[in-house]
Amino acid sequence: MDEALLRSLTPGVLALLVRRGADFAAAEDAVQEALVEALRVWPADPPRDAKGWLVTVAWRKFLDQTRADAARRRREDLVLQEPAPGPMPGADDTLRLYFLCAHPALTSSSAIALTLRAVGGLTTRQIAQAYLVPEATMAQRISRAKRTLAGVRFDQPGDVATVLRVLYLVFNEGYSGDVDLAAEAIRLTRQLAAAIDHPEVAGLLALMLLHHARRAARTAPDGSLVPLAEQDRGRWDTGLIAEGVSILQAALARDRLGEFQAQAAIAALHADAPRAEETDWVQIVEWYDELVRLTDSPIVRLNRAVAVGEADGPRAGLAALAALDASLPRHTAVAAYLHERDGDLATAAQLYAEAAHRAPSLPERQHVTRQAARLNARLRR
Repeated sequence: MDEALLRSLTPGVLALLVRRGADFAAAEDAVQEALVEALRVWPADPPRDAKGWLVTVAWRKFLDQTRADAARRRREDLVLQEPAPGPMPGADDTLRLYFLCAHPALTSSSAIALTLRAVGGLTTRQIAQAYLVPEATMAQRISRAKRTLAGVRFDQPGDVATVLRVLYLVFNEGYSGDVDLAAEAIRLTRQLAAAIDHPEVAGLLALMLLHHARRAARTAPDGSLVPLAEQDRGRWDTGLIAEGVSILQAALARDRLGEFQAQAAIAALHADAPRAEETDWVQIVEWYDELVRLTDSPIVRLNRAVAVGEADGPRAGLAALAALDASLPRHTAVAAYLHERDGDLATAAQLYAEAAHRAPSLPERQHVTRQAARLNARLRR
């Protein structure tokens, strides 16, 4: 594979897509996906016309994404920006598509990736970031899923657990990413909760509502991120919080704990604190212990280290962090925060600067950059 050739062809392919009518950002995404496909296909089957191959594949990727975006916009037009409490009166075929993409012929991870790409409207890059894998790996996973389903009968829809995982990831992208999908994820989860009596469905809905209740306070007027501890809690939506807590309590009463109920319990404890200083961090650590038992997720362990740092002091948090892989997303930012709380401002400033280079989004990069600048200013005094 001649990667230098790919790099040399990229500007011309991008320019051709723009001339055909693609906007620059969409064309750039399509070309990136075509390059990933080339890295997968060309070693075994090199094309005769490399540029022509890239243009054809990139244009096809652009059209696929345009159709997916149009379908997503049509679905989003069905709801208001802020989802109304209670079950949704109507239904469309979107939720059925989620179940069909979660076909038993696919592994759970492949079904989730395919649904996020084909129905959820996320890019391959966004899905790869959510799963902590390279974009090329995720592209191959989605391609394999499509090949597996070729010719398969769709009379065996997938299971609830897979659909819940997809809805959770779609919500997370809408909540923290650059595509607004949070309201759509809530709408579909309301539909699912109305159709299925399942404590984890209720747990996921409660989690979404509790997080969505803080949406207005998460950013400043200039668009910068506002950390949870610094948010104006008067701007939190108390109606969504009350609904989320009520749904969670009913789910927990059934004594069939799952990861979404545990996550919702943590969100409820944050919502219950009138001030950040009054947060019950000891109980939050206990819920994170449950989450570790249920998922053994490295991201859960990372968040637990933050909670331990709040409950037992920053050095305890740093000790918990030391057991984790330093390449985890936001690991460096967490280390910076804990070092600052421990009084080591020089190390914290350096780590914040490093975290800026690894930040998964522009708002996060700007936030940690400001933290580094703030500490460096204090050190110069």
